[in-house]
Amino acid sequence: MKELFFDRIESEIGAIVIVTDGQSLVALDYSDYEPRMLKLLKGRYGAFELKPVENPGGFSSLVKAYLAGEFNSLDGIPVSTGGTPFQQEVWQALRTIPAGAVVSYKELAQKVGRPTAYRAVGMTNSLNPVAIVLPCHRVVGANSALTGYAGGLARKRWLLQHEGAALPL
Repeated sequence: MKELFFDRIESEIGAIVIVTDGQSLVALDYSDYEPRMLKLLKGRYGAFELKPVENPGGFSSLVKAYLAGEFNSLDGIPVSTGGTPFQQEVWQALRTIPAGAVVSYKELAQKVGRPTAYRAVGMTNSLNPVAIVLPCHRVVGANSALTGYAGGLARKRWLLQHEGAALPL
């Protein structure tokens, strides 16, 4: 049985749950979306055991630093996402979007060399196992419309405002 380590971080947007495998961050989600996170982890690992650990790998401290306004604190966190090669490519491309910036699903599809795959990019974003660190919240619809965020649009708006992104009224 795979042993994974988790911690909970209280924040303005609700409790955040992080999960590590001892080396990399394998999940970051909101506590009210924990069933979704557990389903993704089960799909990836099969049977696993979650053990509570304070600040595993120092990752909780880095997420808290981000929440305090140190947006680059997440840049060096190693992640292990699983997923298909296409999903991994999309998720890694998210890390190239600077804090405070947004790109459209179409622009992200172009970034990964698949300009017509914007719907597949959107679906992949919805399955992102490491929210915030792999900043899918920085991907918006056409005309910068806030669409789709597995943690809810209110959180997406908060994260983008926190980073200083220009948002439509």
